[in-house]
Amino acid sequence: MVIVIPSAASIGVFSIAAVLLLLTPGPAVLYIVARSVEQGRIAGLASVCGITTGTLVHVLAAALGLSALLASSALAFAVVKYAGAAYLIYIGVRRILTRTDVQTSQSKLPKRSLGRLYRDGFLVNLLNPKTALFFLAFLPQFIDPSRGAVAAQITFLGLLFTLMGLTSDSLYALIAGAAGRWVKRSGRYLRWERYVTGSVFIGLGVTAAVAGTGRK
Repeated sequence: MVIVIPSAASIGVFSIAAVLLLLTPGPAVLYIVARSVEQGRIAGLASVCGITTGTLVHVLAAALGLSALLASSALAFAVVKYAGAAYLIYIGVRRILTRTDVQTSQSKLPKRSLGRLYRDGFLVNLLNPKTALFFLAFLPQFIDPSRGAVAAQITFLGLLFTLMGLTSDSLYALIAGAAGRWVKRSGRYLRWERYVTGSVFIGLGVTAAVAGTGRK
């Protein structure tokens, strides 16, 4: 059986976009840093495992849902792509305009067992809008229905994103003992973070819209 994957060009652009998203602090990254600071690297890595499991659920949902959508209506699939691009831009603008509550970000977290940390990490990423948006709004831009096996293409890109996320999240957990304390205490960083995050989302949305116009 031949496994169909996206083109090399699509994989390359997708990887760059994934790196930008993964390096942008979001709920999952902030959770990993906070847990690593409060309970050490092992606790951070336990949280990473839970977050990675949550990502795999998003991969499965995208593979099943987007494949079914394309099979039922190519027009509906196109609508999802363009609506997703517009929503990414909206999220970016809203993030820039939203002020960060520094005091809330600095609050201490209670101690948790490794099992509880895994479960909490799973729930954090399962309910993470950034991850859901990436799979439902941005990932379809790199799927070429003419190549066939849409579910296989989505699964391939989803697993690639998961592996990249596991690597970057583990690095965050390992260095959080040193850099994480500064990040947690730094009001200046938290004020600038919203501009960085918002700009990345706007860039992803624009890229998604441009990529969509070049596809049949």
